[in-house]
Amino acid sequence: MKHKAIVIGTSAGGVEALKIVLKDLETNIEFPIIIVIHIKERTDGFSNIYKGLNKLTIKEAEDKEDIKNGVIYFAPSNYHLSIEDDYTFSLSVEEKINYSRPSIDVLFESAAEVYMDGLLGIILTGANSDGALGFEKIEKLGGECIVQDPEEAYFDVMPLSTLKCVSTCKIMNLNLINRYIKELGGKNL
Repeated sequence: MKHKAIVIGTSAGGVEALKIVLKDLETNIEFPIIIVIHIKERTDGFSNIYKGLNKLTIKEAEDKEDIKNGVIYFAPSNYHLSIEDDYTFSLSVEEKINYSRPSIDVLFESAAEVYMDGLLGIILTGANSDGALGFEKIEKLGGECIVQDPEEAYFDVMPLSTLKCVSTCKIMNLNLINRYIKELGGKNL
């Protein structure tokens, strides 16, 4: 299967978890990586947190922006991030979902509708159930699902909630997820 996009959702403990998942990614990654992390607004921005971690461009997604391969996008603080049919982003300030804006479910559900069986969804550490419903949609539309091993997660609520909804998820530790993404980059060339 050729992967067209990766979506990642995380919450409590996610800043550190992503440092392992995104480490040393090369420019052979021929798909976008789109991330929702529940985090308070930051003045230093995500690109500064992960600067020098890999060779990909890291930026906050912008409304109506074309989604490009080889770029890591973060949902901006306090905005829901959706994928439109024309492969652009849409930002909104609708009600919080699972006490969160951005919501992982909003990103995952919209990405599943656009990328269908070309989507890989990944859930990492977190302290609520956001992302579980989005994973159901990814699975239903033929995408692939990976959950961080709950025993390794800083907070296991998010991975366990996801596994209750989608039992076919692959369970991996952070280093395996990193290696898997690197391997997908090589396969997609």
